[in-house]
Amino acid sequence: MIEIGKEKQFMQLGELPLESGQTLSSCQLCYQVVGQPNSARDNIVLIPGYYGGTHWGSLPLIGAGSPLLGGDYCVVLTNLLGAGWSSSPSNTPAPQQGAGFPRIGLADNVEAQHRLLDRLFGEWRLALVCGWSMGGMQAFAWAMRYPQKVARILPFCATARCWPHNRVFLEGVRAALCVDAAWQYGHYRQPPQRGLRAFARVYAGWAYSQAFYREALYRELGFASIEELLLFWEQDHLQQDANDLLCVLDTWQGSAPSERDLRGIRARALIMPCSSDLYFTVADARHEASLIAGAELRVLQSDWGHCAGGPGREPQAMRQVFEAMAQLLAQPER
Repeated sequence: MIEIGKEKQFMQLGELPLESGQTLSSCQLCYQVVGQPNSARDNIVLIPGYYGGTHWGSLPLIGAGSPLLGGDYCVVLTNLLGAGWSSSPSNTPAPQQGAGFPRIGLADNVEAQHRLLDRLFGEWRLALVCGWSMGGMQAFAWAMRYPQKVARILPFCATARCWPHNRVFLEGVRAALCVDAAWQYGHYRQPPQRGLRAFARVYAGWAYSQAFYREALYRELGFASIEELLLFWEQDHLQQDANDLLCVLDTWQGSAPSERDLRGIRARALIMPCSSDLYFTVADARHEASLIAGAELRVLQSDWGHCAGGPGREPQAMRQVFEAMAQLLAQPER
């Protein structure tokens, strides 16, 4: 059994050419490694970060009940570029600070993670790439960009592409933030607090399902009312930088792989959309799964909406994810 604590490490990756044609100067990637690689360096599991969170939020995926807990795997957890701990608008010096930060794509995150793995392990192969939400989007991106390096993927509450309705949802939360006059097109001197609060309240309506609110499932999170939940969301978003949020939102919206890209995936794929997710929908996930040879679509049954896949948030959903993970890891590589 491995012991899991919260660690925060940084790898300096130098200049990172971006798919936009720009270059990110002095790229820094924040990460944590749990466990040890085997001699073949083929027991490595990558868990990329999700929107609005840090890699610490993904630690429950290697906690109690997880097939990754026993020490057989070397787990690497990473933070998204732009999310606040890795290179981001909020922590990058001029001239790339704030509104001057370059546009980041999912492929850019994959390239930074590839450099990290090279530095850590030399030769390596990923036994699994898994993750929730944008973590799952990165799992797809890895399998498309480096099919020879990825044995298995388990994206849950995620699709490879930002489909049209998903894009419209994101435009709504973006508008809620940017309507605050204090935002100043990203050149704010003080945080646009009204915009951040509005962003949080709009987002909360999409993150959970209709049944979650109707059945008062927020009580399972310790909130006595919807207003308490919304105030929690406000406080959480007030701790985040507006330019960081919008940078990663752009990364999310920019994911538009072609059907040919999806057909090129060779990894063994188990895709888990949530039955009540309002923006990474079962229908969109089913279409993508139909394009990937041998992919299994397994619906995560939950009334928690997109947040069903949040690591450690809903025990029944996590049991379904861990069962799928164990079964996927037990299958031979393709």
